[in-house]
This record gives sequence, C-alpha cells and structure tokens, in this order.
Amino acid sequence: MGGIIIKVNIKTQYKASANRHWKKLDKLSKSASTDTIENYFLKDTERVSKYSIALKELYVDFSKNLISDEIFRELNYLAATSPLLERRDSMFKGELINLSECRSVLHTALRDPAFQDKNISEQIATQLDKVTKIAGQVRSGEWIGSQGQIINNIVNIGIGGSDIGPKMACEALKEFAHPRLKLYFISNLDDEPIRSLLNRLDPRSTLFVISSKTFTTQETIINTQVAVDWIEEKLGITDPLNSPHFVAITASPKLAIKHGVAPDQILEFWEWVGGRFSLWSSAGFAICLCIGPDNFRRFLAGAKKADEHFQHTPLKENLPVQLALISIWYNNFLHVQSNAIVPYCERLSHLPSFLQQLEMESNGKRVDIDGLPIDYDSASVTWGQTGTNAQHAFFQMLHQGTCYVPVDFIGIAKDSLSEAKQHRMLLANMLAQGAALMSGSHHDDSFRDYPGNRPSTTFILDELTPETLGLFISVHEHRVFCEGAIWNINSFDQWGVELGKQLTLELLEKGVTPTFDASTSSLFKRLNTTVD
Repeated sequence: MGGIIIKVNIKTQYKASANRHWKKLDKLSKSASTDTIENYFLKDTERVSKYSIALKELYVDFSKNLISDEIFRELNYLAATSPLLERRDSMFKGELINLSECRSVLHTALRDPAFQDKNISEQIATQLDKVTKIAGQVRSGEWIGSQGQIINNIVNIGIGGSDIGPKMACEALKEFAHPRLKLYFISNLDDEPIRSLLNRLDPRSTLFVISSKTFTTQETIINTQVAVDWIEEKLGITDPLNSPHFVAITASPKLAIKHGVAPDQILEFWEWVGGRFSLWSSAGFAICLCIGPDNFRRFLAGAKKADEHFQHTPLKENLPVQLALISIWYNNFLHVQSNAIVPYCERLSHLPSFLQQLEMESNGKRVDIDGLPIDYDSASVTWGQTGTNAQHAFFQMLHQGTCYVPVDFIGIAKDSLSEAKQHRMLLANMLAQGAALMSGSHHDDSFRDYPGNRPSTTFILDELTPETLGLFISVHEHRVFCEGAIWNINSFDQWGVELGKQLTLELLEKGVTPTFDASTSSLFKRLNTTVD
C-alpha cells in the first residue's frame, strides 16, 4: 500500500441522538409539520440567496425545503459538534478511518497530484500514465487484435462500482466519445446479455476489460470465462487472456497473472479504493477509452475542485455538508426515508442508479463505527428516473400521493447536443415541477387538489462536461461521507453483501443443508425439479 503511515484518529463513543442539537432538532420537527415552504418565502425575501450555493460550474438551490432559519442553524450546530470535521481531516491525511476493514480511504488522492504521501502519489501517477497510454493506443488504432484488426468494440466486464460508475460516466459524456469505439457493459450473472452481445460483435476487433478488485468476483469471473471461450473458439487462440483482446483492472495483479493475463495488460488500483469510489482509478479505464486521456484528466480535475471546496469552506457555505444536513433533517427528524433523483437530461439516465449505490451501500448500516447498534435511521431509499419520463411514471404519487418524497432535480443549462427550443421546453418542465410540488393548487374537486408543500432541491450544471460531471459526483461522494460522519457510522465497508454470497456457494456446492429454512429448501428443490 506504499508509504502511508496508518494512524487511528477517530472520535469514538459518540452517539448522534445524544447530541443536544439533535434533541433540539427533534423538538423543532414537531412544529415544522405545521409550517409551509411558501410561508418561509413570504417571511424572507432573501431566502433564495441564503439557501443556495454556487460552486464553480454547479449551482444548487435548496430553498424549496421544509427548513426554517432556526432549523438550519441547529443542523449546522449538529454538524459542527459531530465527528465530521475531525473525520474529514483524517480522510484527507490518509489516516485509517475504515476501521472494520483496517483501511485508509484515499479515493480523493486519485485526483490529487500533490497528495502528501509521495510513494502513493507516484503509484497513482504511474497507473494513470499506463491507463492513458493504453487508452491512447486503442483510440488511435495502434492497439490491434491478434489478427491485425484495430479495436472497435470495448466490453467492460464488472459489477457494482466496476460497472455502474464507468457506465454512468460514459453515457453522460457521450458528446466527447470516440466516434469509432462502441462501449458495452456486462455485469449481471444472467447469461443472456453477454451471449446476445457476443452474437453481434466481431471477435477480431473486440477488447474485453475485466474489472474486479479482488479478481474473484463471481459474476465477473464467470462472464469473463464466456468471453475467453468465445475468443478461443472464434479466433483459435489457446491462451486468450494473454492476447491483446483482454485487459485486466484489479487490486490483485498476482491473481490476474495466475489466471493468464499478460502482466503488461494489467492496470492496478489499491485496497484503499472502495468499489463505488473507484471510477477515478484504473477502474475508470472505460471512461478514458470513451472520452480520451485529456478529458479523463479534466474529469479528475473537476472532482478535485469539489475536494478543495469540501476541505476549506466553512460549514454553512459548504455544499456537501449542507446537502447532507438536508438529508438528515428529512430522514431522522421528519422520518422521510425516500429520496427521488430526477435528471432532466437523458444522458444522465444511469445517475439515479449510481447515486443509489453510493448512498445505500455506503450508509445502509445498523451499527456505529464502534460496532454498537444505532437508535436512529441511516441511509434513505434512493431511486429515480430521467425527466420528463418520470413525470409520466411516478409524479402522480409525488404530487398527490400519501408518501412524502423530497426530489433532487438536475438540469443542464446549456446543451450543445439539443435544439435550443426543445431544450428550453425540457428545463421549463423541470422548473414547473419544482414550483408545483412546493405551491400546489387548491381545487374544490378533491381529485384535482394538489396539497403542495412538497420539497425539492435543484442542481444546475452550466454544461455537461468532464469537469462538471467530476465536480457533481465528488460533491455527492462528500455528501454521503458527511451523513455517515454525523451518524457516526462507517461509510466505507459493505459487509451486508457477504452473507448472500456465502449462502449461494453453499447451495451450489452442497445443495439444501440444515442451514436453510423450509421455504428456501422447498424452492430449491422445485427449481431443480423444473430444470431437470
């Protein structure tokens, strides 16, 4: 792991619900139920300027939230008296904050050329140079297949952070994509997607990118074997993984070599890079292939802007902190455990899923950093869809349903891929929905009555570029970190995914055992009977 000096500097034995500001917020939540967002605007003509933050090419208006000035003050006091600031500083210093896995958390170092640990900084620079070199060779046509064909098709095989992050970014930044290269993403253990894809591809011009931190991920290894068999059959190569049709991305290079991958075709990252934070590392190779090395560095630079803002900006003007406090207000004090993500840009169609993993895998925890049960809610359910499709799917519930769901609207001010008139209509829809959710419309006919007082936050990116996307993602990474720090939980482990994997292996290797309940045993037998 290089020369990082591991130091534990975590404020433990902290209980969020025992904080005096938490208790004050709990009392304020009772009166907030009778408040209206519209009244907040009527009482304060400066509300928009007070409840909005401009960060470089990103502007965020959070004035349409059910948060009064008094609540806002207490939320910020809560942040200031929590482990947040101490833990933020520990993270950026490379100190050990992922206690359950005994790891530092250094995804921010991936976009910081001046990171203080020179050994780690040099390792990052070396791998980034290798990523950009190979990506440049593929894009230029210098990297050729085993039969002399240039590469036209890239198939990224991974799951979780090795899939959704790169897939989301490549789709979002398709304006910058190489015109010759076609990128595909395979993740699910379901056999149909990869076999249907391979039926459409030419093996001579196809490059597979195997992305697995451990190089043991079940879904990735099995899908990789399908690709290996296909290349061997179609091209007659007896050692496909050692051919120019495969590149591996992993934190376990020795295991990749053992599987047969050529050492010079292995891109490395490290144990201190969590999967859902890995798109800044070699795991973002597909992004670099798509948008090119220069734009990939711009993507990293955009994220770095958010890092600097998060590190050096006072709490009340600190965008990730304020977004986290809004989330905590709804989740813990108004007991609203749902948040809708609605981007008004079709290229951001994978963003809700990306933020879903970032939030729910990071903060879906029931014990604090000391392993003690928490007596308050953690991560909210994150979900969504692009507008205006979402308006014809679930906005009925948002406007008139019994569920109270805060909405995050995301809009792009200037879009060179859209015709100006139609883009204006798209953004008008977004603004109108936010206004309608807040203000409502009263009607004598109850079927046509809109109660209003439904909250939303609006994010405006000047343009959808590598810099602005990097900035936006980094802000949300830090938002999730802030939530976890205030809740005093570990946002960087994911032990909850392990038990199901263990039981899967037991079923496959041993079949039904006394471990399993009667229902599972019966279902297993029924499925096996059906298959037979």
